[in-house]
Amino acid sequence: MTGFGSGEYAEFGLRATAEIRSVNSRFIEISVKLPRQFSAFELEARELVRKELQRGKITAAVQLERENGADVPIKINPNAVKAYMAMLSELRAVSGIEEPIRLEHLLKFSEIFEVADEESAELEREWKVISQALKQAIASLRDMRRNEGKQLALDFKARIAAINQALDEIEAISRQTLAATKEKLRQKARELIGDESIAKERLEMEIVLLADKMDITEECVRFRSHNKFFLEALDSGEPAGRKLNFLLQEQSREANTIASKSQNAEISQKTVFIKEELEKIREQVQNIE
Repeated sequence: MTGFGSGEYAEFGLRATAEIRSVNSRFIEISVKLPRQFSAFELEARELVRKELQRGKITAAVQLERENGADVPIKINPNAVKAYMAMLSELRAVSGIEEPIRLEHLLKFSEIFEVADEESAELEREWKVISQALKQAIASLRDMRRNEGKQLALDFKARIAAINQALDEIEAISRQTLAATKEKLRQKARELIGDESIAKERLEMEIVLLADKMDITEECVRFRSHNKFFLEALDSGEPAGRKLNFLLQEQSREANTIASKSQNAEISQKTVFIKEELEKIREQVQNIE
């Protein structure tokens, strides 16, 4: 599901702002951009998102501002700077590149910075501010996605109601045509067999068996049961995307069986309508939690 959320939190003379966006995806894909010195907290930040969101391609970005120009709790690692400088110099010589080595090249390597031991507690305090801003942004995004979900639920319910109406009409048509279908089978059997010696009871039994194979009552009952569970899942208040997707597969299976067993053109048309409605629901279900 699509959505946007933002959050802001201030404490310890710090102010963190966070923004998070999501676009439709069947799976969960998370990207978090933190200030450089907090790269060690990226996994924790991703888990904050994963805990609250189960589907979507999600991107989050956090910024941290310090009051009074306070120093950042990191320092330069001289050994790492010298090592990367030597490596780049060697690479420049081997490749024949004449361009001089600049500061921007060294900044590509995060190892040239390290957290000062005496500042580790300060870093933890700053992470607390960042994480609170991120949690607020996630909550804001969830609210927006929840509102979108409510609108989708209304659409799903309307389509399920239309499907149930079509099933009622299909069953009514099936009952009306069942007697006629049996009579057609009897007439066809007489024409093909033309043998009066065949027991009438045996012929009637075969006709009943053939008619039963064309009966779609059980499929309609199961279909309505799937529809009932679908609506219950929508109203459960729990993440239901995967469950709804499973139920759609079962609903499609029943629709296909009804279409294959039916010998009536009107019923066939109505099953086409049902399949179209199921497909419209499926397109949206792939994106919800």
